Amino acid sequence: MTAVESYVERPPLPGLAGVVRTVWIQRTGEAPYVQRHLPTGGVEIHFPIGGRAQLVGPLTGPEIEVIPAHTAIVGVRFHPGTAPPLPTVLDDLVDLRLGLVELWGSSGEGLVEAMARAGTPERALALLQIHLLREFRRAVRVDPLVGEAVKALMPWHQVNIDTLATHLALSASQLRRRCLHAVGVSPKVLQRTLRFQGFLALAQAGVVSTGRRGADGMAGLAVDVGYADQAHLSRECLRLTGLTPHQLLGGDIDRCACGHEHSASYKPFLATRSRPRLQV
Repeated sequence: MTAVESYVERPPLPGLAGVVRTVWIQRTGEAPYVQRHLPTGGVEIHFPIGGRAQLVGPLTGPEIEVIPAHTAIVGVRFHPGTAPPLPTVLDDLVDLRLGLVELWGSSGEGLVEAMARAGTPERALALLQIHLLREFRRAVRVDPLVGEAVKALMPWHQVNIDTLATHLALSASQLRRRCLHAVGVSPKVLQRTLRFQGFLALAQAGVVSTGRRGADGMAGLAVDVGYADQAHLSRECLRLTGLTPHQLLGGDIDRCACGHEHSASYKPFLATRSRPRLQV
């Protein structure tokens, strides 16, 4: 086990690309590591090798976790509106952690045992992805209208929620209910979360702002992603992460303060930036 904390993201297996945003392996070193989890709009699986595998429900604010020393964790981050098999709707799981064995029963027990015997985190991650691939092929159904709503709520083109509901031939209350069940949060909360994820994606990618309204640097990225100005970004960042943008990014707009590299997570997110505005 390395003595230095590390975190490596990678794309999921091709068969999971439509439902999984990224997978990762994290290793802690000689000391415990304080991890700040942020809202992403989706659920996550956190699987410490030899420990208690958990599903992390949709987050609405920061969650601080102290990961013990000499721990290896494999993880899966799902796109909003997609999730592995669950016995309940996602609005029952907001800001909660639940054991996968409790959720999946004997299937979860068998997976935990197989991953514990895998020998390396890389093999354990492969087993987890193969298990998920089988489950999505066998049983999981994704709400197609919620999927369309998620695409429309990506940050690059701001959409009015009522107008979006009309475009999907739903009432505003129907859209809200279906989002709560399939995503865990309302369309408006999801839109705000995705907008902030868009800012992080631009920052991590080292994207140069367009300079609209005479803004540059962090202020320019804030405007590009849909915030009114840098002050608006700062308020949302504090609400979603508990930190200011400078604290979160360590004063640099091209990396996070923890030094992790997140390109595998943000590349598919950035790919939606070039899509034309949804005509609603």
